[in-house]
Amino acid sequence: MVVRIVPVIMSGGSGTRLWPLSRAAHPKQLHPLVTELSMVQETARRVAASSKDFEFEAPIIVLNESQYVRARQQLDETGCAPSCYVVEPVGRNTAPVAAVAAELARRELGEDVLILLLPADHHIRDIDGFHQAIAHGAALAAQGQLVTFGIEPDGPETGYGYIRRGEPILSGFHVDRFTEKPDAATARGFLESGEYYWNAGIFLFGAGALLSELEQHCAEVAQCSRNAVSRAAQSGTKLTLDLAAFEACPSISFDYAVMERTRRAVVVPADIGWSDVGSWDALWSISDKDENGNASRGDVSIHASENSFVISNGAKVAIHGVKDLIIVATGDAVLVVHRDDAQSVKKIVDALKEAGHHDLL
Repeated sequence: MVVRIVPVIMSGGSGTRLWPLSRAAHPKQLHPLVTELSMVQETARRVAASSKDFEFEAPIIVLNESQYVRARQQLDETGCAPSCYVVEPVGRNTAPVAAVAAELARRELGEDVLILLLPADHHIRDIDGFHQAIAHGAALAAQGQLVTFGIEPDGPETGYGYIRRGEPILSGFHVDRFTEKPDAATARGFLESGEYYWNAGIFLFGAGALLSELEQHCAEVAQCSRNAVSRAAQSGTKLTLDLAAFEACPSISFDYAVMERTRRAVVVPADIGWSDVGSWDALWSISDKDENGNASRGDVSIHASENSFVISNGAKVAIHGVKDLIIVATGDAVLVVHRDDAQSVKKIVDALKEAGHHDLL
């Protein structure tokens, strides 16, 4: 029997580390950052082609109201029409998203249907490798395990969560423990041990298994999410969750609410050319570059410069005699930051918010 998998694409984030291009109403997943397709278009295409081991159902897209029209236009263009657009009236992190998705899939396709929960704003270079990892994960999820996918680390990255593998099980490992964003010394130790993976934030589980674990470990999320679905307003393929019920949900990540508490957590290694595109430096690292290590998008001229990333969605930008810089120009803002300090963009966003510059956010 062919395994049926419902992809659930989480597209509600605002991508503040890619400011000023990424904004609340037009976040990074709706921009073409790596290819000519937007990231949500890439993600939808990635889960459109089934394999001999499993069959993808039409995806569910979870987003907020301000992103709905633009996301729908983009996905209509790809021909990867979702079965449902779930509109969150307020943001409540990833555990309520998982609960809502499991409830919807269970009602439509039964307890045993598998759900692939994945962000809309990640880049995966090796699609065949990705599908192979899903096939390995599906064999475990069909047994009631909750699967996460682990990326082999290639450096002591402090911006990712880590997973330590335990005893082997089929093509994966039981999870020994999760560690959130370690300091540099700890990350180097993880890398040297060979026992750790980066947490890709992609999960595969049975609808019934997930709801059972939620009832045990975070019952309030399960109940509030169920209520939000039951009282939702439906208009065609657009399902708007009930505000009062969803607002009552604790704002909590899926990792913390379930994966760090369950005994069913397993990790499947995934060598798939993955990046979370979580900063301008991360985007530079996966972009095509010239002979001097520069990458660019838009109307840009680069002279006598090295290892820089320049993007413009309007004005002509020219650089000369610089290196290791990120330069981003939009219609109302310009960002200049050293590549090594790309994670500090979030501090700029926080400062703008504090100063009341909501028009820039």
